[in-house]
Amino acid sequence: MLVVVLLLVAAALLGLGALLGQQAAYRGMGIDPDQYRQWRRAYPAAQAEIRALQEQVAAARTRHEVDRSALELVRKDLAAQQEQIADLDEGLRFYRSLMAPGEIAQGFSLRGVELTALDTPGHYAYRIIAQQEARKHDSLRGELSVTVLGLEDGQPLSYPLSALSDDVDDAGIDLRFRYFQVVEGEMVLPEGFQPLSLDVQATITQPRKLDLRENHPWQVQERFTRVAK
Repeated sequence: MLVVVLLLVAAALLGLGALLGQQAAYRGMGIDPDQYRQWRRAYPAAQAEIRALQEQVAAARTRHEVDRSALELVRKDLAAQQEQIADLDEGLRFYRSLMAPGEIAQGFSLRGVELTALDTPGHYAYRIIAQQEARKHDSLRGELSVTVLGLEDGQPLSYPLSALSDDVDDAGIDLRFRYFQVVEGEMVLPEGFQPLSLDVQATITQPRKLDLRENHPWQVQERFTRVAK
């Protein structure tokens, strides 16, 4: 009995010592033991709430990405529609101009030179639109020539389009049309040549004699306009 009593007393002392040690440790860290136990009981619920909030944040982020992607698609579609409307409007003005005599001398004009860069450096696609404005469109005949002006080694230099493009021969470009004619092809610039402008000359022999010469700056665009297509 004495041994049992001693063991019970020792166990009680150990428990009391552990409790007192724990409380002393809490006091040393500035923690209220009762509050600490409340925190431990509340910890699992807090963890569950944090996981729920994280899932809500992930779902909100997903919805935001979806909304942003949808908005980007709408913007792209709107930009494409606006571009199409602009092309149609430009085409309408072009065809109306063919039926508006008097705005351009002699009823013949050039819409300039359109240039787009190809995948290979120094390679370009070109397009020239010749048109006739008149109430009565007679068959127009003539010839068109193009010269590329620029610099090479700092010195002025020019090349006829026939020397740069396989789509044009030395005789020039024949013009044969009533309303308009599209002249297009590809050119390859010599290495080291810096183009600055294009000199375009047209000689009309029918229905009446006319000489036209224009100089257009070298301007490369992303694509051709849809006029005359």
